[in-house]
Amino acid sequence: MVESSHGNVLPGRVVLLGSGETSPSGRRAFEEVFRNFDHPPRVALVETPAGFELNSARVIGRVAEFLQHHLQNYRPQIEIVPARKRGTPFSPDLEEIIEPLWRAEVIFMGPGSPTYAVRQLRHSLAWQVILARHYLGADLVLASAATIAISRFALPVYEIYKVGEDLHWKEGLDFFGMLYDLPIVFVPHWNNREGGEELDTSRCFMGSQRFAQLTRILPEASMIIGIDERTALFMDLANMTATVYGRGGVTVIHSGEPHEVAVGQTLDNPELDALAGEIGSHVHYFQTGATFPLDICCPFSVPKPGAEIPAAVWEKALQIASQKQEETPPPKVIELVQAREAARRVRDWATADTLRQEIEQLGWRIQDTHQGPQVKRQQG
Repeated sequence: MVESSHGNVLPGRVVLLGSGETSPSGRRAFEEVFRNFDHPPRVALVETPAGFELNSARVIGRVAEFLQHHLQNYRPQIEIVPARKRGTPFSPDLEEIIEPLWRAEVIFMGPGSPTYAVRQLRHSLAWQVILARHYLGADLVLASAATIAISRFALPVYEIYKVGEDLHWKEGLDFFGMLYDLPIVFVPHWNNREGGEELDTSRCFMGSQRFAQLTRILPEASMIIGIDERTALFMDLANMTATVYGRGGVTVIHSGEPHEVAVGQTLDNPELDALAGEIGSHVHYFQTGATFPLDICCPFSVPKPGAEIPAAVWEKALQIASQKQEETPPPKVIELVQAREAARRVRDWATADTLRQEIEQLGWRIQDTHQGPQVKRQQG
């Protein structure tokens, strides 16, 4: 729990996908996030990782369509953040471009280039607001390129796999290092098999042998977390637990003496065990469905509210969060809104009108939109 001038607040959850944000596994991950809201969640989809692509709007648009279609029962209120490139009209430093982030309750970033995302977001207004919103309870859902980008060191996948550059690492956004004093390197597509029998494309297309070399040249000691394809690692930082969802599992390589974990499994992978031992680490594997306390592998420090965030950004985030709390309808109003929606579905317009009047008598007004009903406090 975090203490701040805003009162007692809890950091948001962080959900990391190895791949498949628009697959059934991705749907399950979003469902686990959305089900905790008693109102339609405000969702911001950040375009940045794919901002260099000519069809970047379409890339993030497919995610929006997926959420609207496959999770329509939660009526997510989706806004696109077209923060594509610095120094352009779509810069992540422009207030009008990143405006949806200030009130977002769920923030998603996904496919694209990890190193491009790092270059565009590092020290940007967009990234500062994302950090502030996380401190104040917003959930982050990150997939593939974005998962890599938040690492202490980001794996330059395109540069090595497509261009043929020598093995190296790039500085990442270091989300967990900045906020929780824990440097982590995330590797999605951990069990990728696109190369078939001829080419090892595991370890995010690096292959086991090349990834071993990359591990040996990490600039500093870091925990390595590999996330299988169509698999999500759901990190509840307020309760310090993690759960694995999807079709695969999560591999954790961390320093310290080897120890047993009740919910973990030992992998039959002597090569990986040997590599971990070589760098003074050991391996845990958590299969789908496993829930484990984060402190068995990840000794997180409690973050200080507003750390790493400019004072002006933090104060504005606090102010908007306070306004948002005042705008959130109470459970009774939400119950009436849901009852009215049920009446409308069966075309019981008389009951729907009566429920609308009850909502208005409680000081709230309801507006019907394509995304579902929106409830706002009446003015005056």
